Amino acid sequence: MFVHTRVMQILVAGPLRGGTGDDPDLIHANLEAMTSAALELYRRGHMPIVGEWLSLPLIEAAGSERIGDAIYDEIQHPLGQRLLEHSDGCLRIGGESSGADLMVSTTQELGKPVWFDLEAIPAA
Repeated sequence: MFVHTRVMQILVAGPLRGGTGDDPDLIHANLEAMTSAALELYRRGHMPIVGEWLSLPLIEAAGSERIGDAIYDEIQHPLGQRLLEHSDGCLRIGGESSGADLMVSTTQELGKPVWFDLEAIPAA
């Protein structure tokens, strides 16, 4: 039986820096993992968003000199939290990440669903 749900905007939250020691190649791999999950959400009919798609260009434009500096901290997680106010839920992927865990707790505080398995999200 086919179940149709409405299109949802879903924030993909996963490690960016977590477990990388700030190695640029590992950070890039983490971003690629979030983007891959977003592609699968898109193919399931939803509107995925990865906070880093917006935060990283803003952080650069604001003059950040290194990952984790004051400018980074001003924008990175607060932007994700703002996105959640306009999202229908959050897909948590990957391993240990205080930032992704913050997105989960923010989503829960907003009374919205958190998924830990992409297959648990119904297709639109």
